Amino acid sequence: MAGRRKAAGPKGSFVKRVQHLPNLITILRMALAPLLILLVKDQRYLDALWVFLLAGLSDGLDGFIAKRFGFVSPLGALLDPLADKILLVSAYVMLALQTLVPFWLVLVVTFRDLLIVGGYLVYTSLYGPVPMRPSRVSKFNTFSQILLVIFILSERAFQFPLIHLQWALVLGVLLTTIASGGHYLWTWGVVRDVEAAGARRH
Repeated sequence: MAGRRKAAGPKGSFVKRVQHLPNLITILRMALAPLLILLVKDQRYLDALWVFLLAGLSDGLDGFIAKRFGFVSPLGALLDPLADKILLVSAYVMLALQTLVPFWLVLVVTFRDLLIVGGYLVYTSLYGPVPMRPSRVSKFNTFSQILLVIFILSERAFQFPLIHLQWALVLGVLLTTIASGGHYLWTWGVVRDVEAAGARRH
């Protein structure tokens, strides 16, 4: 028994140390945002592309570690989408300042995020805490936003003008952003009111 306790001790200590690894990777991903901003500002698009791809790789890595080893935590659930939003908003604002994406698209994307955050705060104040689970529409919207950033940085880095494809991606981001925002409003507003009315009847 003593030997077992001795063996379990270092193992438990190791697990305790590495259980924060996904959150550390997420924080490092946030730290890439200022670097991305500076690179786009200096029109170093190839370097900016590599930084953006590295951020995406780290996003997949921290998610894999958290799920594979059971290191999922409330802090991680908050930090992970926050890191994604910081990087995407930083990229879109800088690309708009370089006139590489329409400014109105940045407004739509940013307003949708503010709408979701505001709606979540109102929802939790009325009905209590609720876990944030991105819908399929929201995931597709995030994917389309990422794809547009990668396309524009690649286009500038390798000098292959495909303006028609770029506008198709811009339209895709616009439509999925509107659909995603509308879906959250429907879920938190109409559906919750119907559920609450049904509960009162019973």
